[in-house]
Amino acid sequence: EVQLVESGGGLVQPGGSLNLSCSASGFTFTQLGMSWVRQPPGKGLEWVSGINSGADRAYYSDSVKDRFTISKDNAKNMVYLQMNNLKPEDTAMYYCAARGYGFTDYVDCVQADYQDWGQGTQVTVSS
Repeated sequence: EVQLVESGGGLVQPGGSLNLSCSASGFTFTQLGMSWVRQPPGKGLEWVSGINSGADRAYYSDSVKDRFTISKDNAKNMVYLQMNNLKPEDTAMYYCAARGYGFTDYVDCVQADYQDWGQGTQVTVSS
């Protein structure tokens, strides 16, 4: 079982930036395909971004593409989500999720059955 712990959320004004972090333990990190998934208030889960086990391929939803950047540091067992030009609609609880093997393509990443989840970190974008 993988243990995931997110951090870095907070309150930010529209147009601002945040960098979310996710630390992982309990599994061979280099084998994990990782994603960030968010849940806006009163809504369902929304996949945001994912990165392959070898950190060689990254995927983004249309709503965050060109504003968010995902990265994976296999030496530190960390995944990051750099969020720029934040908008009020980005307000959500952000979860880190892991699968025990990498992704073949974008669809595989979006539709993956993620076995392990963190507790989430809250991001609020408001003036």
